[in-house]
Amino acid sequence: MSIPMLHRRRLFQLMAGAAVAPGLGALAPSGQAQAIGRILAMSDLHSAYERTGQLLAALEAEIEGSDAPHLIAIDGDIFEHGNVVSVRSGGVIDWAFLGELPKLAPTVVNLGNHDNDLTPDLHEVVARMRSLGVLVVSNIIDARTGQAYAEAAVTVPLGQRSLRIIGAGTDSLNTYPKASRDWLSIPEPGAWAQANLARLLDDADLMLVMSHAGVAGDRDILPLLPDGALMIGGHNHLLFQHEQGRSAYAHTGSWSNAYTTATLYADGRITVGSTAVNLDAAPSPRIADLIAATLATTLTDEEKAVIGVSPRALTLGETGRAVAAAMARAAGAEAGFIGHTTLGTGLPAGPVTRYAFDAVVRFDGKLMVAEVSPERLAGFMARANQDRPMPLAERSGDFVYGAASDVAGKPTVRLVTTDWCALNQAEYFGATDLVFREVPDARVKAAAAAGLLGGAA
Repeated sequence: MSIPMLHRRRLFQLMAGAAVAPGLGALAPSGQAQAIGRILAMSDLHSAYERTGQLLAALEAEIEGSDAPHLIAIDGDIFEHGNVVSVRSGGVIDWAFLGELPKLAPTVVNLGNHDNDLTPDLHEVVARMRSLGVLVVSNIIDARTGQAYAEAAVTVPLGQRSLRIIGAGTDSLNTYPKASRDWLSIPEPGAWAQANLARLLDDADLMLVMSHAGVAGDRDILPLLPDGALMIGGHNHLLFQHEQGRSAYAHTGSWSNAYTTATLYADGRITVGSTAVNLDAAPSPRIADLIAATLATTLTDEEKAVIGVSPRALTLGETGRAVAAAMARAAGAEAGFIGHTTLGTGLPAGPVTRYAFDAVVRFDGKLMVAEVSPERLAGFMARANQDRPMPLAERSGDFVYGAASDVAGKPTVRLVTTDWCALNQAEYFGATDLVFREVPDARVKAAAAAGLLGGAA
């Protein structure tokens, strides 16, 4: 078979590790084997400008601090249509960030469902990425012409070895920008992998599979991986690592809150660990001035206005559960649930502007209530809050953050969720028979702001 080969680029030695954050975890101690390469992986960045500069600085430090050859891998969703600065500026910060990466190390992007948020035609997106020296992989096809938006597989040098990279997207068409959906033909991930993965990985040396299909799709791909392959997942905004023989599978977090370092060893082993990106760290001077100037000139006074003060920073999971509890209070319900990707990042400490709050709660919507038995609520709670350590087999991909009060002795209980989760209850609750009704005069962002900040958004 013929797989495109990227011409060998100079691998700069520029980098220096940040400490692995407590609780983020790592797989497989390295022992004394020789490291033959490192992959710095991230996903679902979503124009998180509060950390874009810090993320670039962390990558610079990683590469400067190691003699191993590097590859930077972004597993989709660089852009965010819900970020007013991103939209108004045409993603100038995102494009500048992308442009700096190939100066550090060879860089590859696997297309996600938000990478055409600002430019609907993926051909234009791919062309601009390539003009910056970024390699692009994807299995998404232009439904108008049958032409691939990018190669599904490429081979790149990694030091003295070669690395085969495979790219696959999510087939959840309703998560792509509406203007582009008729132009996209996206295969079901498991069926596509069954038909193509062995052929695309034939005769590969080192192997990297980048999937933006989410955990549910990835679960069908994992059994097809050759032993010793690395698989990076995205789309679900999760952070975890999983071992499968000598292979490693990791989701790398979201919103530039963390990145994953995978170290490949000469004996075939892979170590995988995640590093947090500190909000208070110094941003890279390469883009720091651009970020500050773009925010200053693009945001309105209303968006810069402080809407409340947070006594402490919350993790994304803590934020999700706090919002779920606030929704329950607003609806007079015993339990609240909010979809994992309705939220962007965790609530920061200190004064919170409207712009910052909109990065925490990305989407507004209606509050919807339904009545269930306490036993059924317990089942929903067991399925919720998948930011915790849990077996891969129990992960559902799409999930809800949930909070519930004591319902002992009650024959029925009321739960509240968003209209999006009510409409897609099979994905979020594993149910199809819940009967929802709208809560009058109640909205997601207003309930969240009241619960998190004591104000209204």
